[in-house]
Amino acid sequence: MPYESLRFEVKDGVGLICLNRPEDNNALTLEMARELLDAAWRCDEDPRVRSVVLTGTGKMFCAGGDLRAFAAQGENVSLYLKQVTQVFHAALSRFNWMDAPVIGAINGTAAGGGFSLALAADIAIAAESAKFTLAYTRVGLVPDGGSTYFLARLVGLRRAKEMALLNPVLSAPQALEWGLINQVVPDDQVLPAALDLAQKLAQGPTRAFGKTKRLILAGATESLESQLERESRAIAALAGSADGQEGIAAFLEKRSPRFTGR
Repeated sequence: MPYESLRFEVKDGVGLICLNRPEDNNALTLEMARELLDAAWRCDEDPRVRSVVLTGTGKMFCAGGDLRAFAAQGENVSLYLKQVTQVFHAALSRFNWMDAPVIGAINGTAAGGGFSLALAADIAIAAESAKFTLAYTRVGLVPDGGSTYFLARLVGLRRAKEMALLNPVLSAPQALEWGLINQVVPDDQVLPAALDLAQKLAQGPTRAFGKTKRLILAGATESLESQLERESRAIAALAGSADGQEGIAAFLEKRSPRFTGR
């Protein structure tokens, strides 16, 4: 399908998704949420896609929900928000359940739902000028986009409440210190750095990456015994896969593995 509010392409094993409403700070609308979900499904289903990069065009990564679009709904705003969040949440879920690692290239401010989107990435690389804030309660709303799931796991309960209730604006170095992102680079290097990492990951054992992602997610809520069983089943399954066999053989033969994603 042709996209109106984002750009999507696949090259060298990398699916590149660019939020593309720069005149509106890449704010999230129902249309953008639907397109993001469609792109996520394409990345999940296309065997060529072995890593994904999420970024924005213009000076902001994503300003969160489009409040002008919310206001335009009038008395139908509750229905509209249910539609937006259900679709947006489905996209975020798909990014976390797909095998391909997802890298957030945070090119500018990530606020509200944009911050949630950055949190949902497997790895986040931020521009030096990027800023991070929840900002929901500032306008009388509550966090969405999985931020109440990811945030406390990344920064701890006290800091999560501080961010949600007081809405501080964190610089990229502060976000790095708090554990919200993995790396800070010069502004003009954020996308190249993300693409370079994505291309390296695209050469890796994609199925193993996917199972690892899902094990880590489940580990946040499962009992120890349940998680041990998940790990046992996952490593046994991967040992019999093509990439698992190649990885073991390469180690024993003292050479670099040649993974195919199978």
